[in-house]
Amino acid sequence: MSHSSATNEKHAGKAPLLQRMGHWMRRRPASLWWTLCLLALSVYVWLFYTFFVSPFGFRWKALYGDPHYPEGYDIHGIDISHYQGKIDWDKLRNAMVTRSPLRFVMMKATEGASLVDERFEENFYQSREHGFIRGAYHFWSNQSSARDQAYFFLDKVKLEVGDLPPVLDVESHPDGVSTEDFQRDILTWLHIVEDRYHVKPILYTYYNFKEKYLSDERFDDYPYWIAHYYVSKVQYKGKWKFWQHTDAGALPGINGYVDLDIYNGSYYDLKQLTIQAGHDEFSAGEIYDSLEVENTSDAQSPTDEVVITDSPNP
Repeated sequence: MSHSSATNEKHAGKAPLLQRMGHWMRRRPASLWWTLCLLALSVYVWLFYTFFVSPFGFRWKALYGDPHYPEGYDIHGIDISHYQGKIDWDKLRNAMVTRSPLRFVMMKATEGASLVDERFEENFYQSREHGFIRGAYHFWSNQSSARDQAYFFLDKVKLEVGDLPPVLDVESHPDGVSTEDFQRDILTWLHIVEDRYHVKPILYTYYNFKEKYLSDERFDDYPYWIAHYYVSKVQYKGKWKFWQHTDAGALPGINGYVDLDIYNGSYYDLKQLTIQAGHDEFSAGEIYDSLEVENTSDAQSPTDEVVITDSPNP
């Protein structure tokens, strides 16, 4: 049998089947078609919600509706930088989040060993003038040494009694550096700054980053500021003080979106966390000079200048 004859017979066999199917489908009532269409649409909506909406529910609500903030927390704050532009502090002073006033403002101060946020000085001054508890953070850079970054922060930021402890914002791990060495660098920054203010700095990072790179118990004594967006509760099992729960907040006095935070405790606890009266008053430059003399006399290498221990001296 030729190929063309076999093909013709195959098509001829299919034709009656297709005709019977078409005849059966035409005899079905219109209600069946509507039922099938609605069923298909329901499956599509369910799949779309499950994989695209539900995992980012807090994000969608924040951007396109009335945001639902985590329940059970009364102490709210924000964190800002030059990205928020010029802030109308008179309007922000009266801002409310879930019928609670803003209590604290964190702001970017420095980055690496050479960059000062262009709006830091104004934000730092205005936040206290308008009655907020203020805090300043350093954005970690993998391009500068921990020591240089710590002294740069201390030189540019003059925290006062009533301010929150200094903050280290760590969001990236350098390529080609072991986790052990990376942790040692982070601890170097923390210890240098702690020696200046005699308070433990606050450590900010993302939930997954903390779990992967900074889960060492040596970091457990540092107040943890966790960035964990669009979830109803913190999944981190350890202790934490602050929670940055969205980057899509909207408040009077600020154009565009702003990060919103909560404090895990009472207002009294928050005040107790701030720098208290009685710490030594001397400049970062004096610390730098004294350590330079000491290190020169001991002939230490830069990597040995700060000894990492589990319990640094106050």
